[in-house]
Amino acid sequence: MKKIFVSAVLSLCMALLGGCGATGTKETSSTSEDKPLVVQFVPTNNDGSMEAKTKPFAAYLEEKLGRKVEVTLATDYSTIVEAMASGKVDLGIMPPAAYVQAKNQGAAKALLSSKLVDYDQETEMPIEGSSTNSFKGEVIVRADSNIQSLADLKGKKIATLSPNSASGYIYPVAEMKDAGINPTTDCTIVTVNDIPSEITAVLNGQVDAAFVFEGARYVFQKKFEGTNDLFKDLKVLYLTKGDIPNDAIAVLPTMDEKLQQQIKEVFLNMNQDEAAKDAMSLWNHTGYVEADEKAYDTMSNYIEKAAQ
Repeated sequence: MKKIFVSAVLSLCMALLGGCGATGTKETSSTSEDKPLVVQFVPTNNDGSMEAKTKPFAAYLEEKLGRKVEVTLATDYSTIVEAMASGKVDLGIMPPAAYVQAKNQGAAKALLSSKLVDYDQETEMPIEGSSTNSFKGEVIVRADSNIQSLADLKGKKIATLSPNSASGYIYPVAEMKDAGINPTTDCTIVTVNDIPSEITAVLNGQVDAAFVFEGARYVFQKKFEGTNDLFKDLKVLYLTKGDIPNDAIAVLPTMDEKLQQQIKEVFLNMNQDEAAKDAMSLWNHTGYVEADEKAYDTMSNYIEKAAQ
């Protein structure tokens, strides 16, 4: 009887332990699946128009991924890097310089790179049906300005974006240094929040020039309708020699491989889905391709030179 009793107790304990283990595994899995996928991107303007589109974009991703999604806006280029590094964001639609910084911290892995329409460098109009993996930075000035070259910017005021912006700071600063002008010491740098604010500052004469991305006059012309014709009132002083890789669709390196593949498939099919085109217009993306890490590696020299 004693042997039977001990055996029964042992059997009961094993059953309880097994049950506890099964319950724990189930709860962990459920918690992982129920946790919202947090997506973040850097807005190109701060007028609230991009924030209004985050909910439809979140709803679109929720439908395609079959899980809860939260879409948030980064306040600037550095905060999205910090958010990825702290694990607060799972998926970042990251400007190239921000991605390189996050990658160097082991906080981001590029699944895809975005595609953009290419621009005619003479007219700055989009080339119909074109698609490119990179873009350039521009230095713009007023059309009636007597500034004719980078050398003429010495002693002038320049509007820039964050020092973490490739076209809005890094590439123009690095190439000006190559030309023998250090914008941080030879010019007055005025940091603003977004490109429309840069353009406004140039138009109003508050600054003499601004660093923007290629095609900025075309992209933001509608915001100035009724007040300014950006193609008549502004001119492109300089186009960077270096090509800047497009945005990265990046995830935490620790993300489940199955979820990574799901995300990749959703983005790769976006340009074939009418419901996704409004979301893609947030960043002027025309599609997505497999990420080429070597393209982002070319930015390291520019980042280093601009920071000197």
